[in-house]
Amino acid sequence: MNRRTLLPRSAAFGHGPVISSLPTETVLAATSTDPGSGAPEHQLKDRSNPLTLPQCGVIPVAFPISQGVVIIDFCGPWEVFNSADLPGHQGKVFETYTVAETLEPITASGGMKIIPNYTFETAPPPKVVVIPAQGGANEAMLAWIRSVTRATDVTMAVCVGAFVLADTGLLAGRSATTFHNAYARFEARYPDIHLKRGARFVEDGNLASAGGLSSGIDLAIRVIERYYGREAAEKTAYLLEYQGKGWQDSNSNEIYAK
Repeated sequence: MNRRTLLPRSAAFGHGPVISSLPTETVLAATSTDPGSGAPEHQLKDRSNPLTLPQCGVIPVAFPISQGVVIIDFCGPWEVFNSADLPGHQGKVFETYTVAETLEPITASGGMKIIPNYTFETAPPPKVVVIPAQGGANEAMLAWIRSVTRATDVTMAVCVGAFVLADTGLLAGRSATTFHNAYARFEARYPDIHLKRGARFVEDGNLASAGGLSSGIDLAIRVIERYYGREAAEKTAYLLEYQGKGWQDSNSNEIYAK
């Protein structure tokens, strides 16, 4: 079981936000008999729409943020990735970090102050990107998202973070969802994107989007399932005492479809 602390991150990984996780101390060994995988075979057999695992090392997860970023949209997935509980594995699985245009403090929803870990110029290449709702996304952020998404396993948007992802142009001709109160606005602004109403999350290639707020937690658990299988996702949800089952059913937001 992973244990976390409120102590600052190590200097080796940059400046930590107000709430931070323990520095990486272990390396995820490749133990599978399945070529190209870093997990035991029994963890892979139940994966749907699987993601390719690294041969070794943690999976870097970047959170691009700006002024007005919504806390639950990124702190929910942040905690999920930092709590990933793999059967038979000890140590950290994902390395999370925030990225912004500068290292100046950012004021998030509710007044929380966050010092970004990296700038867009200095951030390590991510394999997963989580785009939360925020008020200060600009062309620098959009350009960074476009650039890194060429090599990501998943670039996911949460809530109206889908507008940020859509503004990159990457969603053109693809499917997505967003916060239910923003459906009409999203469809009017992006007629070339197929909006799925009532979806807890939508996956389309290496892009994904979640519905509003807590939906990002389900999509993050779903990403763990795609990497490591159903058992790992269930154990992570259990550790977090998360009783929601939306990560198992992308259509579970049907109540919001109308």
